[in-house]
Amino acid sequence: MSKKIVKVADIECGSDQLFLISGPCVIEDESIMMRTAEKLKEVTEKLNIPLIFKSSYQKDNRSSLDYYTGPGLEKGLEVLAKVKEEFGFPLLSDVHYPEQVLKAAEVLDIIQIPAYLCMQTDLMVAAAKTGKVINIKHGQFLAPDNMGKPAQKAVDSGNDQIILTERGYTFGYNDMVVDPRSFYFMRQTGFPVVFDITHSIRKYGIPSADPKGGNRPVMPTIARAGVAAGVDGVFIETHPDPSHALCDAASQLSVYELEEFLKPLIELHEVEVKYRQAVTV
Repeated sequence: MSKKIVKVADIECGSDQLFLISGPCVIEDESIMMRTAEKLKEVTEKLNIPLIFKSSYQKDNRSSLDYYTGPGLEKGLEVLAKVKEEFGFPLLSDVHYPEQVLKAAEVLDIIQIPAYLCMQTDLMVAAAKTGKVINIKHGQFLAPDNMGKPAQKAVDSGNDQIILTERGYTFGYNDMVVDPRSFYFMRQTGFPVVFDITHSIRKYGIPSADPKGGNRPVMPTIARAGVAAGVDGVFIETHPDPSHALCDAASQLSVYELEEFLKPLIELHEVEVKYRQAVTV
C-alpha cells in the first residue's frame, strides 16, 4: 500500500522527516504551559524537528475522583489558543465526547481519539466530519493489525486525514508491552504511524505521582526500537518539573532533557530512511 502524507499546518506527517508531538500531559497553570512551549520552540528549532503541541484540556480516564482532570473544554481551549498565538505550533488534544468535537475543532489542528475510545463509532464519525486530522491511539484491547478498522470508520465518513499512534498493548492493562511488530502492522494501513513513548512506560494501577508509576529507565531503549522500526513521529509528553506534574508525573520527560533524548532518535531515523530507500530501489 502506498504511504499517505497527512499535512498538519506545514508539517508533512509521513514524509521522510521525523516529527514530534509534545507538551504537558494535561493543561495546568498557564505559566507552566508557556514555559514548556518556549523550551519546545528552542529545542525543535535547534534540532530542526517539526513540533505539534499536545496537552489535554480534559483527562476523563483518571483512576480516582481525587485526581486532577484538567481545566475543561472552554478554559483549556483558551490556553491552547494562547500557545498557538504565541509560538505558532499546531495543536492536538484529546476529545472524549461527540458533543465536544465541533467546539474543539475550532481551535485544534488534530483531534485525538483516546486509546480506550478508539472503537467508539459516534465519536469517530463526529471527529471525521470536522475535516480535521484525526490521531487515533491504539487501544490496549485491540490487536495492532486491526487498527485499520477504526481508521476505516473515519474514511467511510469522508475523512482520510488519519494518523495512528502506538502506545503499548498485550499482557493486560496493568502491564503494557510495546511489541515492535505493531509498528509494521500499523504501517500496512498506509497511514503515518507515531510512537507514544511516555504513555508506554506507565505502570497502570499505580498513582502517576508515585515514582513507581512509570518505568523511565526503559524509555531510551523502546524509543530507539520504535524509530528503527520506521515510525514517522514520536509522542513524548514533557513538563518543566515532571515530579510535580498533576498527571503522569512518573512518565513525563523533563522538557530540559528533551534535546539530548531526541538527538539519537533523529540520527537513527535518518539511517532508517536511507535503509528504506535502498531496499525499495
